[in-house]
Amino acid sequence: MLTFFQDLADYPFLVNAVAAAALAAVAAGLTGSLVVVRRSTYLAGAVSHCLLAGLGLARLLQRRFGFGWLSPMGGALLVAVAVALLLARLTARGRHRPDTVLSAVWTGGMALGVSFVALTPGFQEDLMSYLFGSLLLVTRADLLWMVALNTLIITVMILCYNRFLAVAFNEELTRLRGVNTAVYETLYHLLTALTVVLLVRVAGIVLAIALLTLPAAAAGQLTRRLDRMMLLAAALGAGVSVAGLALSYGPNLPPGATIVELAVIVYLLAAAYARWRARHAAHA
Repeated sequence: MLTFFQDLADYPFLVNAVAAAALAAVAAGLTGSLVVVRRSTYLAGAVSHCLLAGLGLARLLQRRFGFGWLSPMGGALLVAVAVALLLARLTARGRHRPDTVLSAVWTGGMALGVSFVALTPGFQEDLMSYLFGSLLLVTRADLLWMVALNTLIITVMILCYNRFLAVAFNEELTRLRGVNTAVYETLYHLLTALTVVLLVRVAGIVLAIALLTLPAAAAGQLTRRLDRMMLLAAALGAGVSVAGLALSYGPNLPPGATIVELAVIVYLLAAAYARWRARHAAHA
C-alpha cells in the first residue's frame, strides 16, 4: 500500500484511477441507496449484464463496418439507456412480472454480447477486460464522460429527491396524491443504468452490482435517513475503492475484485455493529 501512495505523485494513470473510483463511488452512493431501499438489486444486475451487448456491438461495428466514432463505452451507454426505458415500460403498474422480465433481459443481453464478440474479427482482449474492470487503464477522456454522467446523476437526484423518496416508500399513496409516478420510475431506471455504466469501468460487468449495493447496504445498517444513507454510502464507496486500489497495486491483484472484497468486509462489519447496537439498546 505504501508503494501505491509513493507512486501516486509520479504516475498519471494512478491519479486517473483514483479519480475514476471517486466519481463512480459518488454515483453509486446516491443511486445504490435507492436500489437497496427499493430492493431492486436485480434491476442493476440485468442492466450491467446487458452492457456486454453494447460493448460487443460497438466493437463489431468498428471492425466490420468502419463505425470508428462509436466507442465500446458509447455502445454500452446506448444499450443501458435502451434497456432502462424497456424495463420501465414493461414493469410499469404490473404489466409483466418483474422477475420474468429481468431474467429475460439479463440472459438475453449476455447472449447477444457473446454473439457479437464471436462475430468480431480478431482477439477481443479489451472487451473481456470489461467483465472484471480495467481501473488502471482509465484515460482523461474516460474521466470527462464520467464527470458528465456524474453531474447529470447528482442534478437529477437533487431535483427529484422528495419524489424519489415518496415513490420508494409508498408508490400507491404518491400516485393518489396526483404525482405521475411513471415519470419518476423511468428516471429511476435511467439513473440506475447510468450509474452501472460508471461502475463497469471500475469493477467490471460481473462485479458492478456489488459495488452499487454493498456500500449502500452497509450505510443502511448505520442510518435510517435516506439522505444520510446516500452520503455515507458515497463515502464508504470511495474509501473501499481507493483502499482496494492501493492494496491491489503492490501484489498486482485485480483492482475491481479487491475493491469488492473490501466492500463485503465493510458490509459485514456494519451489519455486526448494527446487531450489537440493537442488543445493547434492548438491554439498556
